[in-house]
Amino acid sequence: MLKEGYWYGLPLLLISGGLIGFGLYASGMFFLLVTGFVLNFFRDPERIIPTEPCAIVSPADGRVVEVREELFEGRPVRRVSIFMSPLDVHVNRSPIAGTILGIAYKKGSFQMASNAAASLENEQNVFTIQGAQGTVVVKQIAGLLARRIVFWKNQGDGLARGERVGLIKFGSRADVMMEPRVELRVRVGDHVRAGSSILGMTPSEVGADIPQA
Repeated sequence: MLKEGYWYGLPLLLISGGLIGFGLYASGMFFLLVTGFVLNFFRDPERIIPTEPCAIVSPADGRVVEVREELFEGRPVRRVSIFMSPLDVHVNRSPIAGTILGIAYKKGSFQMASNAAASLENEQNVFTIQGAQGTVVVKQIAGLLARRIVFWKNQGDGLARGERVGLIKFGSRADVMMEPRVELRVRVGDHVRAGSSILGMTPSEVGADIPQA
């Protein structure tokens, strides 16, 4: 459980107890259910990180809603978009081992995160990681309910594959931009888990000397 969960959950639990204490059982049970939902949202389970040196893992839990080839900042990439429902784990993880080259925060709208337009128009935090496997860009994208993107790392920080890097609160989306040489292992409709599901594999001659996370 992330500490943020207690900050959100404890006040709701106190409200629930107070309402029940005053005999307002229906309202008290409602707030108790909301407390359970909030605590469930902030859970942070351990994950088994794949040891394959060429693996690029998912940065987020959720359902793959789009897979496409496109241009990102003038260069070709393979994008995998993952929709994170309020019931998914919302802790984000690093897809590869490497160094954070840059972090860019962009204000925007709060459309439904499963919509294709969310990738361009919604509020988002974009971070770029470069490692022995090449360069991977991750967008943390706010959704209809999500109004706060959290990122715990700084430019220049080194990351292990599957390392926790942040979260997006209450439903959101993550886009992963990989180099065209990456062989994708997922398709639209697949459910993935942060840190443990493999999105793609770099060519074996590129990833052979990568240390395991």
